[in-house]
Amino acid sequence: MPVPFTGGCACGAIRYESSAAPLAVLNCHCRDCQRSSGTGFTTVAIVPTDSLRLLQGTPKRHLSTAESGNEVRREFCAECGTPLFAGGGIPAQFIAIKVGSLDDPSWCAPMLDIWTQSAQPWDLMNHSLPKFPKNIPPR
Repeated sequence: MPVPFTGGCACGAIRYESSAAPLAVLNCHCRDCQRSSGTGFTTVAIVPTDSLRLLQGTPKRHLSTAESGNEVRREFCAECGTPLFAGGGIPAQFIAIKVGSLDDPSWCAPMLDIWTQSAQPWDLMNHSLPKFPKNIPPR
């Protein structure tokens, strides 16, 4: 796992770097992630918020209320629409980086699936990953 790792949007208007390895990589199947990704789920890498640094540009932000009732912040490029980050559904000290926005997403393998109760019937999930019908239970 490379640290630091970098990413950005499709048009190059936004670039970022994370100085910390992800604490977790997961697939979220909630309806909000389905809508924001335009497909059946989104894969995110969870990192400490203070490890993420914008190198170029400023993402546009959209706030919504998630299935959990929490306010969720989704950030994306206003020019090309690339989904970049999400927060609010996780503790504030963490941010979810959309794995598709990484320069090299090949090393970022999911560890679990959440909100599987909202998964689409055609979504062929990896059966070897742990599944949670809603969010990850608190420890």
